[in-house]
Amino acid sequence: MLRLLVLLLVLANAGYWAWSQGLLAAYGLAPGVQAEPQRLATQIRPEAIRLLTAEETRKLENAPVASAPTGASAPECLQAGLFDEQQTATLRTSLEATLPPGSWQFESSAEPARWIVYMGKYNSPENLAKKRAELRQLGVPFRAVNNEALAPGLALASFPLEADAERELARIATKGVRTARVAQERAETRGQILRLAAVDATLRAQLDAIKPQLEGKALQTCS
Repeated sequence: MLRLLVLLLVLANAGYWAWSQGLLAAYGLAPGVQAEPQRLATQIRPEAIRLLTAEETRKLENAPVASAPTGASAPECLQAGLFDEQQTATLRTSLEATLPPGSWQFESSAEPARWIVYMGKYNSPENLAKKRAELRQLGVPFRAVNNEALAPGLALASFPLEADAERELARIATKGVRTARVAQERAETRGQILRLAAVDATLRAQLDAIKPQLEGKALQTCS
């Protein structure tokens, strides 16, 4: 009985080995094929894959990263102004002689009136300095006025409307400011704004020729 059991085990092992090796495939007995031919078909030059050496890996890690090429900066819109009628005529003549047609234009615009909460005029530098010190102590901001008829004096706040300046005057009075009043620092001004819609590097190099006709008004980014 024991010999028969041993013989059966040997035959079973031999049969499993023949099945696993595909020797019984002719009789319809073979293990399933574990393969994915669709993945093999999508591989690109698998024979070119190789492992890098330690030296090659270090070289790749220490190699400088190439920076992207620096392109030209995008054109930007610039403007300057306001210019009165005479200034516009002078500037137009310079623009026509210097810059390409269509690269510039004038646009009608206006600067609103400016009303200020005003203190002054002061008859001496000493009185002006004394008032500045008092306002700092009260925590009230101020600046020098931009109107020769009101100088030397101080502007405590600025508004395009007189009514807004009157309201601010009442508010500042609660802080202890007693001698301020509302004054018009600048009347509404109408004129022309110079606009250059697309200033690239080439056009920018030509702008120096027109700067004397800008009357000290700087070219700024379009609003």
